[in-house]
Amino acid sequence: MKNGGRTPVAGMVHAVTLLLIALFFGRWAGLIPMATLAAILVVVAYRMSEWRTFLSEFRAPKSDVAVLLATFLLTVLVDLTVAIEVGMVLAAFLFMRRMAEVTNINVLTHEFRDPVDDFERDPNAVRRRVVPEGVEVYEINGPFFFGAAEMFKDRLGRISGKPKVLILRMRHVPAIDSTGLNALRDLVHRSRRDGSLVILSDVHAQPVVAIERSGLYEDVGEENIHGNIDDALNRARAHLGLPPLPRPAFAEPTVAREK
Repeated sequence: MKNGGRTPVAGMVHAVTLLLIALFFGRWAGLIPMATLAAILVVVAYRMSEWRTFLSEFRAPKSDVAVLLATFLLTVLVDLTVAIEVGMVLAAFLFMRRMAEVTNINVLTHEFRDPVDDFERDPNAVRRRVVPEGVEVYEINGPFFFGAAEMFKDRLGRISGKPKVLILRMRHVPAIDSTGLNALRDLVHRSRRDGSLVILSDVHAQPVVAIERSGLYEDVGEENIHGNIDDALNRARAHLGLPPLPRPAFAEPTVAREK
């Protein structure tokens, strides 16, 4: 994992290597001093602990921090199985609570709209904008929680090529949790290593607050977080050295702070 082995082939090579050691090189492996094995385990445990990620979680919403601490303390003091069970129950209750907070008439009416109407008459549709070459636009629909975060990472991992600018639209994301924030942070860091710029577009109030509290706001950069797709596209044009385009007259605000 540390050296980029993330495919099924890497897992199979790892398994075959351990099998060969167990079958043919066991007698030499048995000569390794216990103190050496103990030191290896300490290093492996230290790397698996991901203490930096653990500390960064304390800047997430308080409810996520409560679930983290409860699961952590139960793992240490009681049992891993109990900790997972309690953590899943707490996360489920937290999910339902957040759904109750973000549910409103606008979200429901959007769900009941004709999808054809969204694509053909939506004034904020990307197809009605000029997207510069080298810019990719992706959109998340629905609350960005733990389940959606895994799907998000899987889908973005399949991107062929490395776009110069990656715009992530969040106009249908009313809420985000710590797992979603970590997925965004991984995307920003990975894209930065690949030479790509990540721009967040149509970000609502709750995600903005969560991003700011987690420290991701400074990591992404204030100039790369926008309330509409037109400003995000102009930021991409500025990054590529292209002139900006005026916002279309038919454009409508998608976040409350722009209404």
